[in-house]
Amino acid sequence: MTRLLTTLFDRLLDRIDAGLVEGSLTATLPGGRMRVLGGRAPGPDAVVDLVRWRALRRLVTGGSAGWYVAWSKGEWRSPDPTVLFELFMRNRRTLGGAARSQGLVRLFRHWRNALRRNSRTGSKRNIEFHYDLGNDFYSLWLDPSLTYSSAMFAEPLAPEEPLEAAQARKNTAILDRLSLAPGAHVLEIGCGWGGFAEAAARRGLSVAAITLSAEQKRAVNTRVAAAGLAGVTVSLTDYRDVTGQYDGVASIEMVEAVGQEYWGTYLATIARALKPGARAAIQYIAIDDAIFEAYAANVDFIQRFIFPGGMLVSESRFRTLAEQNGLEWRDQRNFGPNYAETLRRWRDSFDAVVSAGRLPKKFDQKFIALWRYYLMYCEGGFRGGGIDVVQVTLVKRG
Repeated sequence: MTRLLTTLFDRLLDRIDAGLVEGSLTATLPGGRMRVLGGRAPGPDAVVDLVRWRALRRLVTGGSAGWYVAWSKGEWRSPDPTVLFELFMRNRRTLGGAARSQGLVRLFRHWRNALRRNSRTGSKRNIEFHYDLGNDFYSLWLDPSLTYSSAMFAEPLAPEEPLEAAQARKNTAILDRLSLAPGAHVLEIGCGWGGFAEAAARRGLSVAAITLSAEQKRAVNTRVAAAGLAGVTVSLTDYRDVTGQYDGVASIEMVEAVGQEYWGTYLATIARALKPGARAAIQYIAIDDAIFEAYAANVDFIQRFIFPGGMLVSESRFRTLAEQNGLEWRDQRNFGPNYAETLRRWRDSFDAVVSAGRLPKKFDQKFIALWRYYLMYCEGGFRGGGIDVVQVTLVKRG
């Protein structure tokens, strides 16, 4: 039986080997045997110690979620998992379904994930799961502006530029897209902890910010009061319940929490909220269209463990829906490497906080390991090029 299982797992490794057209994977297998997969062209060179064959079984049946479970149980290890994630993302098209869940496991997880759909009640529950971990948690390792989205660094990307400065540049870019004069009214869909709202208020804009997180609402109110800024209101409001029209709409990495089923509703809300000729500035995370259908048919690591109900954007589908809702697509800018650098900075900061023992006691070692894995997983995805971050201007036709 052991020989048969070894043969089956070797065949899986053969599939992975064939799919690695860029970069390589040096794997130490159970028992000490070593295999080098790929190595045909330059690319990321990952190293993995496969402690137990069960890790591959979890990969086959559970995809990226199963691969995390195997890591958490010590069934595989690596000196730098980020490189491994980058390698798999770099070869996303040629690897095919080698790292995606299969069979009944996929069907069960897809059904369970459907229970987390982003209805009004579901959205609130999903947002609370991620963001209401607490302001005391996020404030420890995010930059001082408390911004939880990709920064926009100066080009060429300089490692010495402070993250806070790069986050301010991102907010400036969003504001510049809106092209509004002081006194104009802006709707922000998904306001985070208020970094954009503060920047907009300092330009003399009136901001109506909405969120589903009570923790974030409290933080925004405290922030604008401390800054002595007028003209910012924040409410616990579902985007579907927005009323009135505005001179501009901003939404920074909120659509990932909407879900494919509701993209049209989200874009219809933006169109309804804009005055004719007005602009929306959107920042979103996109996944390569070539793998979107396979991605959407599975429940990945982030959807299962980090952000229930989350879904990265298929740019072609999202753009089509925007245009169907009377929104012209203009001035797209992709800056994925900036997100990889942002995530690296976050991980360094997170590690420093953990090493100093500054995390609240409610966050145990299992939670800490999960979140460190999450930050590495995302960084590798952006470095591998299959995930991108984008800013675009949507203009409502008059």
